[in-house]
Amino acid sequence: MKALIVIETCFGNTEQIAHAIADGLRTGGADIEVIQAADAPTPQGFDLLLVGSPTHSMGLPKAATRHQARAKGGHPNDTGIAEWLDALTSLAGQRVAAFSTITGGIFSGSASKAIEKRLRKLNATVVGREDFTVRGTEGPLADGEIERANNWGTSLT
Repeated sequence: MKALIVIETCFGNTEQIAHAIADGLRTGGADIEVIQAADAPTPQGFDLLLVGSPTHSMGLPKAATRHQARAKGGHPNDTGIAEWLDALTSLAGQRVAAFSTITGGIFSGSASKAIEKRLRKLNATVVGREDFTVRGTEGPLADGEIERANNWGTSLT
């Protein structure tokens, strides 16, 4: 299986999760590429596409929330998952999964829900969605989340 993981990250937590998922997929025999959304190609020729992002203001990061992340010491790109997905015209028949990092509060929202909604509008076949908890805006990841991400990756093969 050939898989592509497209991510957006500001403080590195979503990237850590992406690499743990990739390790899990590799355990199942998959060939994986992890890439930032700002540099991501059109996802052609992949058996599985995973899309991951931090949760900002209950959804996907926007220019304003990326600016706020920079002010807090983060290093987001100027564009991310929202813009990458907006540029796609169809993912008909593509197996996809969405994931995000969340702070876990009742008002934190979930970028993975927004990603899943956009993937469905592109006619993709959604095979999974998962959220991973960080402690506070900058992190670190909550205990056990790397292992959980690894296990989730293995389950997707």
